[in-house]
Amino acid sequence: MFSDKMKARIGAIALAGAALAIMPTTASAGVVVKSSGPSAGTYPVGRQVADSSSITLRSGDRITVLTDSGTRVMSGPGTFRVGEGATRTRTRFSNLTRRGSSSRVRTGAVRGAEGGTPPRPNLWMVDVTAQGNQCMFDFDRVRLWRAVREEAQTFSIVDHASQDSLDVTFVGTEATRALDPTGLSVVSGGTYTITSPISPETGVSSKAVVTFVELEGEPESPAELAAALYANQCTTQLALLGDMAEMEAGS
Repeated sequence: MFSDKMKARIGAIALAGAALAIMPTTASAGVVVKSSGPSAGTYPVGRQVADSSSITLRSGDRITVLTDSGTRVMSGPGTFRVGEGATRTRTRFSNLTRRGSSSRVRTGAVRGAEGGTPPRPNLWMVDVTAQGNQCMFDFDRVRLWRAVREEAQTFSIVDHASQDSLDVTFVGTEATRALDPTGLSVVSGGTYTITSPISPETGVSSKAVVTFVELEGEPESPAELAAALYANQCTTQLALLGDMAEMEAGS
């Protein structure tokens, strides 16, 4: 027969097993990154949907979801299992989202939608024409990016808090230019206005107001990254993430 000590140990193991049996498991969840059509209100950008769930779409619907296993693009009509048939992300998508690649990515490798203006080749570059929040990891290595690069241009950046300003000149046809941190300090929570040079066509300059937001930690999956961008209202980066996810899925 078992000793009292052994009985107590067996009882503890049994209780632990019972506790594990009744503990709810954490279901993997994807994040909607693009949504259009009649069901866009039901599945808005930023909504989380479990990988194990099924969604029913109507004619004209098109929903793109980033899951832990890859990208799932669904077009209605029909009923779809979110986690089935996801396309795994490839090298180009990884370069877009990698936090350390903004200083070395080559812009010529990325094509624009339908041959138009190319998108930012990396999420962490700052589009000089984009309004709103810009999520960042590293504020010591900020790189500015311009889509139109036919000639040299000088952009002016002004810190709303200190009124400090800095001119940044893109030389020739280069697409990116590093921001000198000794000339202008960019901080999380800071708001800045980026003013473009005067357009020869319109005779006026444009202004983009940008607020920088620091991301805490590093997302471990595209779905986690999408959720972080949505939570911090970094909408232009989330839209770019959605566009690239669709492109990588071959849709």
